[in-house]
Amino acid sequence: MTAPASSVSDLVHLRMHHPEAVAEAAARRRRRPLVGSGGRLMIIAADHPARGSLAVGERELAMANRFELLERLCLALSRPGVDGVLATADILDDLLLLGALEDKVVVGSMNRGGLAGAAFELDDRFTGHRPEDLARLGFDAGKLLLRIDYHDLGSLDTMHTTARAIDTMAAHRLPVFVEPFLCRRTGGKVRNDLSAAAVSTSIAIASGLAGTSAYTWLKVPVTEKPEDMARVMESSTLPAVLLGGEVGEDQDGAYERWRTALRLPTVRGLVVGRSLLYPSDGDVGAAVDTAVSLLEPGGTGGEGGREET
Repeated sequence: MTAPASSVSDLVHLRMHHPEAVAEAAARRRRRPLVGSGGRLMIIAADHPARGSLAVGERELAMANRFELLERLCLALSRPGVDGVLATADILDDLLLLGALEDKVVVGSMNRGGLAGAAFELDDRFTGHRPEDLARLGFDAGKLLLRIDYHDLGSLDTMHTTARAIDTMAAHRLPVFVEPFLCRRTGGKVRNDLSAAAVSTSIAIASGLAGTSAYTWLKVPVTEKPEDMARVMESSTLPAVLLGGEVGEDQDGAYERWRTALRLPTVRGLVVGRSLLYPSDGDVGAAVDTAVSLLEPGGTGGEGGREET
């Protein structure tokens, strides 16, 4: 049995000389239930690079440095209250080899083919984890992106492929987090419509896909008017987590929007990536701790929600 890597040099050595170490690490990983006794989920997202989305704010290649990203991920995963990680195979393989996924929820990112800024961006093909990969590796769930443009005929193919992926995940009894958006091209760029009507419609469409919704979760954004979230989340009875997204300089405003939405009955947690891994003040631990505090009963965020190491 190959020992876990303790450094980047060890990672490279294992990948060169012992590629079987990834499967070994997956097989011996200590697993846990998807949702713990508190009924909430705090997942760190890091599946952006595989879609060519490397920017954080004005730093165009912030997430291109894999060594730095892994360091930030390991720090985030070590914080109390963080349940797990969402990422593509390359990053999850690294984290497995580093021993960072013990007793964590592991969510594999399934469709990354819609590269950011590409002419085919809305062709979100399943270039990542397949359901059988997630089952074989003993991972806990999958995530897929569902973007629909009413003026793009290819969106029907995306919907069809998504439905069949949900069917296959259900056959493996694996939860799948569906991230739906209605979107449109504006000035050559894909823009997600975060109006209440659009988010409600996207939730309704996603909820009805496949032959069963038994294993389907939703991964939803906060609407452009946060006060609309209560009405929007009445569009489905499926459990949902909030998509963090990139929040820029207004981190406190983002925390407040998340805190308010987390009071809603179907909203069961947060899946947040760049805004916690690359906070504007650079303090990853504090950003993660504050986000975790929002999930606690009566969580208010801010300094009072942070736990010092």
